[in-house]
Amino acid sequence: MTFDVSGVSVNPLVPFLVAYVVSLVGSTGGVSGAFLLLPFQVSVLGFTNPAVTPTNHLFNVIGIPGGVYRYWRERRMLWALAMMIVIGTIPGVVIGSWLRMTWLLDPGAFRLFIGFVLALIGLRMLLKVTKKEAQTKQATQDVPFHVEVIRFTPLHLDYSYAGETYRVGVPGLFAFTCVIGVIGGAYGVGGGAIIAPFLVSMWKLPVHTIAGATLLGTLVTSLVAVLFFTVAGAWFGLEQVSPDWLLGGLLGLGGVLGMYTGARLQQHLPSKWIESVLAVCVTGLAISYIVRFFISA
Repeated sequence: MTFDVSGVSVNPLVPFLVAYVVSLVGSTGGVSGAFLLLPFQVSVLGFTNPAVTPTNHLFNVIGIPGGVYRYWRERRMLWALAMMIVIGTIPGVVIGSWLRMTWLLDPGAFRLFIGFVLALIGLRMLLKVTKKEAQTKQATQDVPFHVEVIRFTPLHLDYSYAGETYRVGVPGLFAFTCVIGVIGGAYGVGGGAIIAPFLVSMWKLPVHTIAGATLLGTLVTSLVAVLFFTVAGAWFGLEQVSPDWLLGGLLGLGGVLGMYTGARLQQHLPSKWIESVLAVCVTGLAISYIVRFFISA
């Protein structure tokens, strides 16, 4: 089957199954798996024009609701945190999307950009999982898997989970998510793939409590990015910046099934296992892209 916008020729089952697997693994850690799907589209499918970014965002828009629904149903959706992520990342996503359409058109430079973004994610996660810390209580199945907001002010968000209280500084998180939004908008991931590891490693928040919020934040910001690419492409007469709707829809169908399954399985997996798998995948891809860029230069 050939997809007109991207020019990709592939068996439809291939992108569907790849999207299912990466979203199943990623959603357990609060990421959609879009950061893995982008290298797959660029390197394996040969989809290198700027339309690959909004297509990746389209995968998020279609696929993420399955995981969000499951986290909400199991009372593991931290709505206040999700709202903070959305407010911070939306301005950055718009800026990042514009940069992708103007300054990051060259496939070679884009691959290097992908490598450094993945390295940023992977190194933070590796530092976290290699520390010799005692296993926290959320890794056991006899702990209640729901979160409860204690206080939410313009300065702090306090919530409880598994008998412990956690605090997030609102201004600091807003500034951080805005910067990440720029990267996510250009990269095609909505920013959640970077925010989730940092919430776990920098803010010391349990991975089981932030997964639903980061997925919801990624959903909203990816929707904004898809609309921005579509409207801006038509308004400014830019070619190849609208998503490949058919390919993105196929990826999204695999994603919605994978994310629902991943959200369901998460409560049975220890946080160290989730973080370790994601860290190895992300770091390996980062090294591959950076090395290949300099070899081909």
